[in-house]
Amino acid sequence: MAETSATTGTGEPASRPRKSSWKYIGPGIVVAATGVGAGDLVATLIAGSKFGYTLMWAAVIGCVVKISLAEAAGRWHLATGRTLFDGWRSLGPWTTVYFAIYVVIWGFIYGATAMSSSALPIVALFPDGPGLKFWAIVTGLIGLAFVWFNRYAVFEKVMTVLIGIMFVVVVYVAARVVPDVGASFAGLLPVLPDGSLLYTLGLIGGVGGTITMAAYGYWVNAKGWSNSSWMKVMRLDNRVAYITTGVFVVAMLIVGAELLHASQVALTSGDRGLVDLGAVLEDRFGAGTAKLFLVGFFATSFSSLIGVWHGVSLMFADFVERFRAPAAPADPADPAVSEAQAGPAVTERQQRSLPFRAYLLWLTFPPMTLLWLDEPFGLVIAYGVLGAFFMPFLALTLIWLLNSPRTPSEWRNGWVSNGMLALAGLLFVVLCVQQVRELPW
Repeated sequence: MAETSATTGTGEPASRPRKSSWKYIGPGIVVAATGVGAGDLVATLIAGSKFGYTLMWAAVIGCVVKISLAEAAGRWHLATGRTLFDGWRSLGPWTTVYFAIYVVIWGFIYGATAMSSSALPIVALFPDGPGLKFWAIVTGLIGLAFVWFNRYAVFEKVMTVLIGIMFVVVVYVAARVVPDVGASFAGLLPVLPDGSLLYTLGLIGGVGGTITMAAYGYWVNAKGWSNSSWMKVMRLDNRVAYITTGVFVVAMLIVGAELLHASQVALTSGDRGLVDLGAVLEDRFGAGTAKLFLVGFFATSFSSLIGVWHGVSLMFADFVERFRAPAAPADPADPAVSEAQAGPAVTERQQRSLPFRAYLLWLTFPPMTLLWLDEPFGLVIAYGVLGAFFMPFLALTLIWLLNSPRTPSEWRNGWVSNGMLALAGLLFVVLCVQQVRELPW
């Protein structure tokens, strides 16, 4: 990336590399809090309940894969000064068509899922109060108002509080069940028990692996990190994100292995499985631990809700803005690209824009109809197919972008990055095929 003569508020050159420091951490906390949803934790619990500690190694590999994937997204934003959708658009119109269909259908169904997931622990905590639909609507409206009226700085602080609650609760529950340290370390040896392949792939690719990985670069820009001088900071921030995610995965695997595996307790699949776990914890450790766990369950679900409300709305606003504008040329030496690199790609203006707020409304109000209706068959199929293709789409397009002249040579992929992204792409293609096969055709 070309040097710039711009200066910071302190008068220092804006292009001077920043030292990686804990004081800058922020977008990584946001992506970790958003990416780990209730359904992800249930999937991890079920893997632990079926196979004990045997798949611990898969959780570790999953963290490494997703560190590489999110780092690539952040590196694209900082090295080029262009957004990820701007990069996708340079690959051809097919990316615009895919993303446009995906973001509309995905948002419609995800909105209902996120609101229901946030309402479940509230209903469990207050069984004599209003029902699931009431609390789902309330959480959706609170999420809408919060994201609508607050800027990124406030959003990041609230997400930090929520992930702090998640961290304390999940680690506390894992400690209460008393992990088998020896078995945990033995689980780091790659082994595939009979019938474990899909659970292994799910552990590697599922937890924390959603569209929010693509949103990471947008949060990096919203933080004010706008050029390659922030690269070291971004890499530290990203590692913190997925190490935190790894702690959640390992902790829930321990709970599944210790609390459920020996007693062969079966959980309901999906978010309701955490309500089942709350009942198991109450029987084992008392009502206090069960209620604390439900508070952590709410923090997990609601952080995902407001994270998507904010991050994917930013992506949609950028999508609309780039769709209206001429496509930027691929050559980084082109003057048009240099102009695009002059400032942060995601601005205060975008967060207040009509497309940002329109997508917020789309995530909130139309999905409320699904709270009263069974999800339409065709919509479920379309959602499943488009969703399954997103992670392979992200991994493979990042390989394409970061090995091309679109990226300054200093920041293009090395063999390690290419290897990790190729591994991620292969993994997600296999998961994609399996997810499509399991749809209720």
